[in-house]
Amino acid sequence: MSDKSTEIRTVSVIGMGYIGLPTCAIFASRDLDVIGIDVNPSVVEKVNRGEIHIVEPDLDGLIQKVVANGRLRASTAPLPADAFIIAVPTPITEDHKPDISYVLSAAQSIAPVLKSGDLVVLESTSPVGTTRTMTALLAELRPDLKFPHAHGEEADVLVAYSPERVLPGKVLTELINNDRSIGGLSRRSSARAVELYSSFVAGDLFITSAESAELVKLTENAFRDVNIAFANELAAVCQDLGLNVWEVIELANRHPRVNILQPGPGVGGHCIAVDPYFIIDAAPDSTRLMSSARRINSERPHAVVREIEAVLDPTRRQTVACLGLSFKPNIDDVRESPAVEVVKLLADLPGIRLIAAEPHIQALPRELEGKGIVFTDALSAIDKADIVVLLVDHRQFSLIDPEALKDKELIDTRGLWTWRKAKKPDARIEGRKAREDRQRGFPLRRVTDRAA
Repeated sequence: MSDKSTEIRTVSVIGMGYIGLPTCAIFASRDLDVIGIDVNPSVVEKVNRGEIHIVEPDLDGLIQKVVANGRLRASTAPLPADAFIIAVPTPITEDHKPDISYVLSAAQSIAPVLKSGDLVVLESTSPVGTTRTMTALLAELRPDLKFPHAHGEEADVLVAYSPERVLPGKVLTELINNDRSIGGLSRRSSARAVELYSSFVAGDLFITSAESAELVKLTENAFRDVNIAFANELAAVCQDLGLNVWEVIELANRHPRVNILQPGPGVGGHCIAVDPYFIIDAAPDSTRLMSSARRINSERPHAVVREIEAVLDPTRRQTVACLGLSFKPNIDDVRESPAVEVVKLLADLPGIRLIAAEPHIQALPRELEGKGIVFTDALSAIDKADIVVLLVDHRQFSLIDPEALKDKELIDTRGLWTWRKAKKPDARIEGRKAREDRQRGFPLRRVTDRAA
């Protein structure tokens, strides 16, 4: 049969959040006409003014440019396009079950404007099988069109799954440079998705099945969750033994095949703290390691609170300042943030005053409102505090004068002050010197004196 596809000129991105909005900007910068769709009217209004509602380096200038030149416009309702990209949240329920209702709602919203030759790509991190479930819904809503889950290469509308693979703070760069997996529900679907992403992706594109592409994305984040759990468990071991976990990790990582991640107050963000549950839910009997990692990382905020409780003076009311609320450094994203969880747990403790500082947001997250927490800047928080708790190693916090901290009790969950800034200069004997010593008959030594 002849290919029903035509050149992709217009792309519609459903969901203008941390992934959807940068995706809109990148496509628009490649001279495609882009329609950004979001159910939040304030987001739509901001984008149409050339403004952004998230913190991401260089995104504001790019959005301003593509809105000004007419390549990007935003709407609260889907409009006809040649390709539709769904980039909406996929949260978990309270009992850790996947919730794909936003994906299905997005599919329902675009169904009326679909036409023969269109491409639909799901980018949202999803449980295995979600792309087919979404496509079955589209087929039910549009019985006049053929879809690839049932009609294969004869389909009118093509469907694929292609997850993003980006780091907050470097989204624009990584959208372009990172490799992508593309899982079409048919060969034509994969080829069409390759055509679309080739407009901006400089990395390699790997074609696979939709189900494999779905599991690839989940696997990437579950892998990181397990490795972070190892670092956090090692932190607990070091605390029990009275050792410095950051020193242990730094020296262990000098092994050429060891790369231990850094411990912290837990794991946050929409991906790593959530995605492993999608695999666990699908195969509970085969995911004991992933389940254990999730328990370890979920427990970390409670461990941090116990550490704070251990230094509280029971004879007087003390002020605790918590620095950082986002789930990782130098961003404004507080989704699933362990720092927020620590502050929430502290708010339930009697007899303390609680102050929080987060330089990347303007007000306390909703879940911390009404708990008597003072929200201020970091220096004011430190000045008023008896106990300073570093929860996020923002770049701004590394610039704080140590003199401001000298009379404070410190709980440093990221090793910013207690290791990275305080460690002694490296005193090891370098390789060339060691070789010279060996040639002179001296014993080989590599020494770093961290106890001095």
